[in-house]
Amino acid sequence: MAYFSESGNTKDLAERLAGAISADIYRIEPETEYTDADLDWNDEGSRSSKERDDGNSRPEMKGHVENFAKYDKVFVGFPVWWYREPRIIDTFLESGDFSGKKVIPFATSGSSPIGDSGKNMQEIVPEAEVLEGSRFAADTSAEDLKKWADQF
Repeated sequence: MAYFSESGNTKDLAERLAGAISADIYRIEPETEYTDADLDWNDEGSRSSKERDDGNSRPEMKGHVENFAKYDKVFVGFPVWWYREPRIIDTFLESGDFSGKKVIPFATSGSSPIGDSGKNMQEIVPEAEVLEGSRFAADTSAEDLKKWADQF
């Protein structure tokens, strides 16, 4: 399981899910951390707004997943940014060999749906099977997360 989180909501949910299904967990970290100003979605000049508008934007990541080849199923968690995955998720997908892997997106958001995230992700890793995924409230229980994850 890999996740990106800035507010901590996705981190908490990912840790709960990983514990519920006994999964390894990897935090996707940007090389340059986001500031509050960077994340101001009301500011069209903010870093996150500029990344949203640039389909080629690929924020650099710190590190990489060790022994990535041993995983055949990868849960990928993120906060919903403008009805899609943040661009750093695209960076993550391009950083590894997803051939033959099943990718299951999961997201947190106060009210926005996961949108076309699965479709967007599938375009980046056509050699994988990317599922539609689900959006969860930050306080979703481990039991409910396990029930969801067990279907895969």
